[in-house]
Amino acid sequence: MSIRKLWIGVALVLMVFAAGCGMLGGGVGGNGANEIGAGAHLPAVPGPSLAATMSVTVSPSAAPASATPTLTATEETFVVGREITLEYLRNLKITGSEITIEKKLADGPNYHQYLASYISQGNKIYALLTVPFGDPPQGGFKAIVFCHGYIPPAAYRTTERYTAYVNYLARSGFVVFKIDYRGNGQSQGEPAGTYFSPGYTIDAIAALKSLQRMDIIDPQGIGMWGHSMAGNLVLRAMEMEPEIKAGVIWAGAVYSYDDFTRYGINDPSYRPSPTQESGGESGSRSRTQQIFDTYGRLDTSVDYWKAVSLTENIEYLTSPLQIHHAQDDPVVNIGYSVGLAAVLQAHGKEYEFYTYEGGGHNLVSPYFDRAMQRTVAFFKDHL
Repeated sequence: MSIRKLWIGVALVLMVFAAGCGMLGGGVGGNGANEIGAGAHLPAVPGPSLAATMSVTVSPSAAPASATPTLTATEETFVVGREITLEYLRNLKITGSEITIEKKLADGPNYHQYLASYISQGNKIYALLTVPFGDPPQGGFKAIVFCHGYIPPAAYRTTERYTAYVNYLARSGFVVFKIDYRGNGQSQGEPAGTYFSPGYTIDAIAALKSLQRMDIIDPQGIGMWGHSMAGNLVLRAMEMEPEIKAGVIWAGAVYSYDDFTRYGINDPSYRPSPTQESGGESGSRSRTQQIFDTYGRLDTSVDYWKAVSLTENIEYLTSPLQIHHAQDDPVVNIGYSVGLAAVLQAHGKEYEFYTYEGGGHNLVSPYFDRAMQRTVAFFKDHL
């Protein structure tokens, strides 16, 4: 097959399925990364070969990036799709709300557990909240906004999935705030994924702002954890909001956006919402398809995609980042993480990168405990 024919095929897949904009995210029992379409199998390209287990820790040697980097584009440059450009997002005023305790749940071994809610852009978003037993330490508890990967929004339940992950972090003394995202489970709003929509990222930052209102929380001691599609979410949120003091990504995807074309995502769990299947209430094309129609394929030599790309805007990242990925991940190619680590190193950013021989997309046993130990140590060092 010629390269031209191959690209045409890929472009058609992107435009037809982009309306789905979901992701893969699952935890134990979930996949979690797809955002293109049902069973979307964009071309899977083998990732770079790696040693059995590689770990890289880099501290910035160059001068830290300016708190107010020079902007090279203006919001007016892009009429269609400007809502996912970094300049536009960095200028958004995102606020939190009081966190409402909806229901007391069964306690964990050393922590309380609640069904809670908060407000993001007028939407009531549900979340699982854990709080350690006892009085908070001086300055308040450290906290983690926990961002799940793709689970079909209609099937999502706040108290299900990722239980082992949340339990490990909660037992380690953190307040954990595992948020639903808009349109997931009983949360209000429309689910739209994260690669081509800002909604989930805004929900995550609003969760951080809401945690900062709690007296028991250290407002300057909040990090963010994300899996699969939420790798994109966490990095975008960190480039938007410097109050995220540390980020950890497991098996994340879509950073440069060129990488999406190269590696694709293989997630058979993706299911479009009823409005996406019918083309929406008005029958109009999806916002994502409008973006592709306007700017063409994912290519950061195009100004628009450069303004969207998280690696092209990596100068805005000011907090340390830790990355984990299994070499045998069947859903998200490890090449995504290898590429991100290379950009972080080239720009003198503080990061850690760990690879694992096995564990799959969810880094299951026997790799899970080691990855969680590293995750906890990283948050304790940086929050």
